[in-house]
Amino acid sequence: MMARKFLVINPENCTGCRICEIACSFQHYKSFNPRKSRVHVLKVEKRGIYIPNVCRHCRDAPCMASCPTGAIYRDKSTDGILINYDVCIRCHQCVIACPFGAITIDPETSDPLKCDLCGGDPQCAARCPREAILYIRGDRVGFDKRRRRSEAFLEVLSSLAGGGV
Repeated sequence: MMARKFLVINPENCTGCRICEIACSFQHYKSFNPRKSRVHVLKVEKRGIYIPNVCRHCRDAPCMASCPTGAIYRDKSTDGILINYDVCIRCHQCVIACPFGAITIDPETSDPLKCDLCGGDPQCAARCPREAILYIRGDRVGFDKRRRRSEAFLEVLSSLAGGGV
């Protein structure tokens, strides 16, 4: 079996260029429209940093557990969490359940938008010039790095929310 791969966020490398957002929207919609991107660059004004925010494809995915129709599932080939839009009723429970705020709503269709790993070749990671987003094998080092990055990301979000995350 192939080792699981993870998206790893390195906020210290992010310049806020938003190439990841452009690459994502172009990959999915053939248009350069950051509102339709499944990755969003957050600017943390207090600290003067940028953080790419994208689905972590959690092992115990709260979005999947919250879906009343079972439209959210784990893909066997990429191990990513995907949405079957034919089954989705657009209730947006997944948006509420995501602890990272990584699921957004398409402003035109009301579809929940989340990373689908571009079928195993995430364009946000492929196009990032500073390696702020990486798609790496999930060996022990990769897993530990992903865990540390997720914890650091939650810490930043918590400080922004006054400790409420």
